[in-house]
Amino acid sequence: MPKHEIASFSVSYMQILDEQGNPDKELEPKIDKKTLIKLYRDMVLAREVDQRMLKLQRQGRVGTFGPNTGQEAISVGAAAAMGERDWFVGAFRELGGRLVRGEAVHQGYLFHNGYEEGNITDPAKRLLPISIIVGSQMLHAAGIGYAMQYLGEKDSAVVAFGGDGMTSQGDFYEAMNFAGVWKAPVVFVVQNNQWAISVPRSKQTAAQTLAQKAIAAGIACIQVDGNDALAVYQAVSEALQWAKAGEGPTLIEAMTYRLLMHTTSDDPHKYRSEEEEKAQWEKEPIPRFRKYLEKKGIWTDKDEEKLQEEVKKEVEEAVKTFEAMKDFKPDLNFDYVFGTKHEVIEEQRAEFLQNLKLEQNNG
Repeated sequence: MPKHEIASFSVSYMQILDEQGNPDKELEPKIDKKTLIKLYRDMVLAREVDQRMLKLQRQGRVGTFGPNTGQEAISVGAAAAMGERDWFVGAFRELGGRLVRGEAVHQGYLFHNGYEEGNITDPAKRLLPISIIVGSQMLHAAGIGYAMQYLGEKDSAVVAFGGDGMTSQGDFYEAMNFAGVWKAPVVFVVQNNQWAISVPRSKQTAAQTLAQKAIAAGIACIQVDGNDALAVYQAVSEALQWAKAGEGPTLIEAMTYRLLMHTTSDDPHKYRSEEEEKAQWEKEPIPRFRKYLEKKGIWTDKDEEKLQEEVKKEVEEAVKTFEAMKDFKPDLNFDYVFGTKHEVIEEQRAEFLQNLKLEQNNG
């Protein structure tokens, strides 16, 4: 019998704002002025929080962290599209989206200084803690989606985030596979910033796109300009509608660039050129969105000056709040290893507290 084609697939790409802030009028979503300005403010705030954390880290006042600079449009754009009943499942480079979902600014400073209290949020906000283990959060997202489906929730879905390096992990494929089988209401967002620490995307996969990895799982996919907040907003909005209608998951590959280091313990100049970085700074999301607002006639230099003053003040107050907090439970980490107490963990807790007491007495 002759060979014949049984299936064919394609991956679409969406960009709404070009690098000069000019929109595609046919694709431009209808978003009111108040929401547009809030979207911009949230990105600017995220940038200021991130830059201040970098300064604090260099001063030894905060521990190692992974900067979010340059990727604000992805998590903020996605969070802006989400409903109150949707779950936000992040990795560790979604600061802007976490702030939109209700995390206080000082919490990130606490967490990155080693305090688990920074990961505690109001359960009603449906915001999962930061996940450092690459790709593991995707399994949580698939499970939450299935649970919501089982409970009969029709007004909620999950939006889960990870980087391009995550797509080389087994957890990522397993999560997509099960979410696809169950038609679970999950939106997988891959932040393709081109680098998994020092490993370029070209050395991770031979696939033309990361979006096409969804095809094997039988789920929808799209690639978007991740520096375009409108494109991210629109793609996530459509994916959430699709999920809540019972049509299943979507994988969104958001194309961006990691403008700074992987974490503050990394030196990107050892594996990429300054010329490459400089070219990418010309494409970053915040100036692009500001130009868009200006061209719509809803943003001025005076508005910008006022906003910069506001976010700097907000961040300064958060730093004061963070550094004023002293009364921490030293053995808090042991409380959350398992859902209930475990004999081995309690033995480790006792040993830890004993050693801590000895250090304090000898200090």
